[in-house]
Amino acid sequence: MSPPALGSPAAGGRSPDASTPGTPASGAPYPGAPYPGAPDPSGPAVGSPRSQKAGSPTPPESADSPTPPESVGSPLPPVPADPAAPPASVGAAGRSSASSRGHRARATAWSAARALAERLGRTTPLAAHRLPLDRALGHVLAEAVVALTDLPSFDTSAMDGWAVAGPGPWTVREGEGLLAGREPSAALPDGQALRIATGARLPADATAVIRSEHAHCDEAKRLLHAERDVVPGQDIRPRGQECRSGDELLPVGTVVTPPVLGLAAAAGYDALVAVPRPRVDVFVLGDELLTKGPPRDGLIRDALGPMLAPWLRALGAEVTEPRRLGDDAEALRQALVSSDADLIVTTGGTAAGPVDHVHPVLERIGAELLVDGVAVRPGHPMLLARLAERGPCLVGLPGNPLAAVSGLLTLAEPLLRGIAGRSPQDRYHASVHEEVHGHPHDTRLIPVVHRDDSVVPLHYDGPAMLRGIAAADGLAVVPPGGVRSGTEVEILDLPWASASPWTEGCFT
Repeated sequence: MSPPALGSPAAGGRSPDASTPGTPASGAPYPGAPYPGAPDPSGPAVGSPRSQKAGSPTPPESADSPTPPESVGSPLPPVPADPAAPPASVGAAGRSSASSRGHRARATAWSAARALAERLGRTTPLAAHRLPLDRALGHVLAEAVVALTDLPSFDTSAMDGWAVAGPGPWTVREGEGLLAGREPSAALPDGQALRIATGARLPADATAVIRSEHAHCDEAKRLLHAERDVVPGQDIRPRGQECRSGDELLPVGTVVTPPVLGLAAAAGYDALVAVPRPRVDVFVLGDELLTKGPPRDGLIRDALGPMLAPWLRALGAEVTEPRRLGDDAEALRQALVSSDADLIVTTGGTAAGPVDHVHPVLERIGAELLVDGVAVRPGHPMLLARLAERGPCLVGLPGNPLAAVSGLLTLAEPLLRGIAGRSPQDRYHASVHEEVHGHPHDTRLIPVVHRDDSVVPLHYDGPAMLRGIAAADGLAVVPPGGVRSGTEVEILDLPWASASPWTEGCFT
């Protein structure tokens, strides 16, 4: 028997997402379906490649299905709203279902919403500061790293052995030899050899280094014989081999990794000019959430609080401990107006139910609503706002866990990338291993795992499920209408994918 779905909507039934319910096995109903084949009560059943046969008719569109998405307006600043989007007044919590349908019909196209979020981030860059090397890890360079000297700055030995001049055999010079960090005492005339250690500076006029294991020293005659042909310049790192003074080593926008720190130190830097990590506050909404133990008595575990902070840190942000505000509009207002973060992320409360307070609170504090719904499944009730002129931004995530992941990658990730000065993520495509059904009008994001030169869609891809994304190393961007097997689709990488030993297991 399949295990229950992990996590659940932070807003309970108050933030429905009409995305595809996950399918635990081929032909099996999604968990919670009243009977096999029953329609999804939250919206059109867009299916999965394992629960619908190829060529099956598109499920009927529900009354809430959005019309084809519109595009956003002109570039920032200021950030334009979607021309088809609702006005900046975001309405009250008790909006009618007809109003909700109208709002969803004007949802921003997925690619346009993502592009707008990145442009918004780039119009609100953080002031650069100088950081010592031991504090610069994970930041983004605001100034290029330029070579302060040649590297190496002198000819050095690449191996332990003998420095020689001219053809052999060579007379061995008396003395302990040359060690790293010491100056040669004198030039090396032709026909002479001198012991040398790796990294030591070559004496003037030396023509090659012979490795210890490739030479024989006749101690009685003090003669060195090479056991292999000696090529001029062998096992010598010449001055400037890696770079010349003034060469650009690392451009602006480079993320400071451990090797970057090593290169900067080798080049003579003690500090780097970098953009600080964006500061993020996470506010978890919903009275029904538990912070420990299994779900009970109508209460559910908060799946987003434990997930979002480390995910945002993996995107390069500094994140405060998530705050749980419950269903309290005044607490939310106070939290928003008192935050000094660069980005605020809320979970749940983005729909139009009686305790969905995000829209009315944003209206109350005069926030500018830039994206109010995105034509993507799961996750369409997400939103993007700016709280004040040049003030912090807010990304409102739906309460369903996988829907929240969709909002995170659609709005928060490109926004943070822009604020932090990171380069846009390289777009790449991979072919899907099988047919993937899509939504009639909206983009669909589905968890996938890479296998050879294609990606395999995973089960458990419903908006309230995390089991599929927990085994995934990316999300496939499926256009409206779906794709056939072998079609190339855009892939969104997960920030930790390259470091994890992902397996398909029982999820495909």
